[in-house]
Amino acid sequence: MEITLATGDITTFDVDAVVNAANSGLAGGGGVDGAIHRAGGPAIMDACRELRRTEKYRRGLPTGQAVATTGGKLQARWVIHTVGPVHNGDPAQTEQLRDCYRNSLAVADEIGARTVAFALISAGVYGWPKRDAIVQALTALRDTPSKVVTATLVLFDPALLAIAEDVAGELLS
Repeated sequence: MEITLATGDITTFDVDAVVNAANSGLAGGGGVDGAIHRAGGPAIMDACRELRRTEKYRRGLPTGQAVATTGGKLQARWVIHTVGPVHNGDPAQTEQLRDCYRNSLAVADEIGARTVAFALISAGVYGWPKRDAIVQALTALRDTPSKVVTATLVLFDPALLAIAEDVAGELLS
């Protein structure tokens, strides 16, 4: 799998699937989650409501797990929703954060997505230190076998992209 870095609005990426930093209620919200729901239109929320009606997701999407819905009006055919941990310093959370990427790749494989754009999970309101969030993302993507051909980590701004390029130089070369 080729791992690339980009900056910009994840809702505009022309990929098979985008990975959403969702909340456990799959209810939309702020940050990238809200942006994806707004850009994708009501079909995404309708699909999330349908998931919540099932026994499996009645209590929400557990931290570290992933599930796909339609991409609605997005260029991407699918949205893969994953719930990152709220950072509190517990070392066990690192595995939960990596699980977000591993399980999102597994879902991508299940739905046949070969190009996937990932949001940086837990690095916004969930408080994960940004550099370490990038380390965990790139480590999980690098180490997880998948049929995905290209995984793009989409950073919100050029300063974060510069950090990611530095981390990628250490981890991916």
